[in-house]
Amino acid sequence: MLGRPKNRRKPSEAPFRLPAINWHAVGVTLGALAMVAAGALAVAWAFDQPIESVAVTGSFQRVAPVDVERVVKARLHGAGLLSVDLAAVRRAIHTLPWVDAVSVQRAWPRGLTVLVVEQSAAARWGERGLLNTRGELFAADERHIPAELAQLAGPEGKEALVAQRYLAAEGRLMQAGLRLSAMRLDARGAWEFDLANGVTVRLGRRMVDERFEKFMDTALRLVTQRGEEIAYVDMRYTNGFAIGWRSGAAHGAGSEGGHDA
Repeated sequence: MLGRPKNRRKPSEAPFRLPAINWHAVGVTLGALAMVAAGALAVAWAFDQPIESVAVTGSFQRVAPVDVERVVKARLHGAGLLSVDLAAVRRAIHTLPWVDAVSVQRAWPRGLTVLVVEQSAAARWGERGLLNTRGELFAADERHIPAELAQLAGPEGKEALVAQRYLAAEGRLMQAGLRLSAMRLDARGAWEFDLANGVTVRLGRRMVDERFEKFMDTALRLVTQRGEEIAYVDMRYTNGFAIGWRSGAAHGAGSEGGHDA
């Protein structure tokens, strides 16, 4: 009789079997890892001692070290030297007025060392604002404004732009023996600045850098020599500039063609 051939396993085919596991070796390895972890935890516990001292360093004029120490201790919440969140401590110190930069480091075995760098006020902004040397408004309602700082003004959000132009012009004018007392940017984008001798220099909206250079090259000597007689210098003219005298009369110096703002 014919029928289906029986399924026969080929001699070369062997049944699949899981590899043998050396449970003793696995147990020894896991035990060793547990011992290492327990040792690491023990070492961490030994070094994670309660913080007992906070050393505050820096050159202080506006920031009180005792205020820094108070803020740091308020952020510890019982944390040890290893478990303390240094980034959170730095952020808390930054909330203090006049703080510019902060470094917080562990001091073994139970202390923290805090270095604070104060803001450096470069100019006033508006009535009570202060700008630092990066043009950042770091104080918007400062009661004690240093009188020697220049007065800057401009639209909201333009603090850095006005500060940048002020700092660039200040250095040039100081080299010429003049001090810059104010710089303004109005809503239309026109620039002007005041000198300490009472002279206002109008630069307008266009070619501001070029007009400033023209002032330095052509009008500076006259302003230096006769500043007490001059009310303003208008650099917005195509060919030259115009002078407004304190007596009320205006005088042009090569100002043909009129000004173009």
